[in-house]
Amino acid sequence: MTSPSRRHQLLAWAVPRLRGSSELESLETERARLVEAHSSYRAGLPTRLVPRFDKRFSVVTEVLKGAAGEFPSYVVTPRGADPRRTVVYVHGGGFVSGIDAFHVRYLAWLATALGARVVLPDYPLTPEHTWRDSHDQLADLVARWTADSGELVLAGDSAGGGYALALALTLRDRGGPQPSRLVLHSPWVDLTTSTPETPAFSAADPWLHLGKIEAYAGWWAGSPDDLGRPEVSPALGDLAGLPPALMFCGTRDTLAPGCRLLARRAEDAGWDLTYVERPGLIHVYPLLPLVPEAGEARRQTLEFLR
Repeated sequence: MTSPSRRHQLLAWAVPRLRGSSELESLETERARLVEAHSSYRAGLPTRLVPRFDKRFSVVTEVLKGAAGEFPSYVVTPRGADPRRTVVYVHGGGFVSGIDAFHVRYLAWLATALGARVVLPDYPLTPEHTWRDSHDQLADLVARWTADSGELVLAGDSAGGGYALALALTLRDRGGPQPSRLVLHSPWVDLTTSTPETPAFSAADPWLHLGKIEAYAGWWAGSPDDLGRPEVSPALGDLAGLPPALMFCGTRDTLAPGCRLLARRAEDAGWDLTYVERPGLIHVYPLLPLVPEAGEARRQTLEFLR
């Protein structure tokens, strides 16, 4: 079994420190910190990690209207391309953080490699908002782009990966246009943290901390009764009839037990889900820069989508 690369190990040490990762101090302190951070949040795409972004891509901003008011969605298209495929990418960040430069770096690669447009909704964040403030509007967005483009990939990482799966469940239940494929990077699919292995995995995770995960889950759900709903914890829903999917996760990830639960329940439901688990790798490893394991995951992604 291949050990994690040195580059991966370096980033596994560096990324949590650069992101200021730490365990929950208190619910009140964390809520106040997030509300303050959100008050200064600037809408728009952070493009600093993509050289010549403006010359390589065009960006159109759409305004979506949800229960929480208006929020933007960015449509990124390679200049000169005539895309036949659309990717709706739901960003991660624990439902408390917005789009960051690594998301933009990844979507720029994806748009270029596939010759596709990428749609990136900037949905309202918790603790000010819950899933109810954007879920129906994002489902409508995906359905519209599926109908318009004919072939649509629904993808996401971490919280956004779980959100993407929840949207796929809603679209299946609605009938009508469906995504053709799902791509999920370390998705957060069980916000109840019901899997008994979760604390042990969290103890080995340098990035995600269980106290914060449980706080964010409760805020995003809005009430304890909603934590187990498929819109919030899609791994606990009926998985039959979903599009083929590809899922990645490493074992130094608090969310790995939830991914394993999803893989088991997918098999029981007859859902075509390919699960790639890499030992010793951290959260959302396919998005890490200059890491050979990320390069392999991207090759697998292209093979799956082509």
